[in-house]
Amino acid sequence: MFLKRITLLREDIPSMDRYPFSMPSIKTLDEIHLESNVTFFVGENGSGKSTLLEAIADKCDFNTAGGGRNNTYDVYASESALGKYIRLSWLPKVTNGFFLRAESFYNFATHIDEVDDTGFRSYGGRSLHEQSHGESFLSLFLHRFKGKSIYLLDEPEAALSPARQLTFLKIIHDLASKGDAQFIIATHSPILLGYPDADILSFDDGHISKIEYEMTDHYQITKYFLQHREKFLSEIFSEEE
Repeated sequence: MFLKRITLLREDIPSMDRYPFSMPSIKTLDEIHLESNVTFFVGENGSGKSTLLEAIADKCDFNTAGGGRNNTYDVYASESALGKYIRLSWLPKVTNGFFLRAESFYNFATHIDEVDDTGFRSYGGRSLHEQSHGESFLSLFLHRFKGKSIYLLDEPEAALSPARQLTFLKIIHDLASKGDAQFIIATHSPILLGYPDADILSFDDGHISKIEYEMTDHYQITKYFLQHREKFLSEIFSEEE
């Protein structure tokens, strides 16, 4: 573990009524203490989890459209509005790492095509554009993720089948168990959230708080659906009539 604490610099914020500070989970934020080298951010769409993850990436000097410190390219609206209003506390501080933003990964892949002169050594030996979406994600995880680094991942499951998500869990384990890597992952995947001994921080209910895996909506809804599929769908469809 490297990043220990995230602090909102409330005294520097011009107005808590402006986005993103008006988001309930951000508005009530003081400090987050990170106690595991794998931490998940969960919550409904718009709850603030990706906003905070992007701000952490910005503070790490990673490209907020996706990439590390040395990946310089522009994507519209990729600047973080929250980044300059948080403080990161490290022990020790690391400068290596990567920010994966699933929604702009295409732009990152195009950037790599333009600048790579190593034969895509960090991406499995092929252009990311010449691989399927899921293959390109796994190539990134397998070949570029290494060493003492922090990895900030926004919905990495977006391109991964359930089987590939299990492969990704093995990659996380291989890196995190050696003490060489820290992961902070915003996700909706009940498979990824099942990673053992991870901390799960919920952004729902207007504040950020630790939650057990079995108490997440992701687990409970998925479990109920799998066990009572016909009843569940009947209830949903009858509500629309």
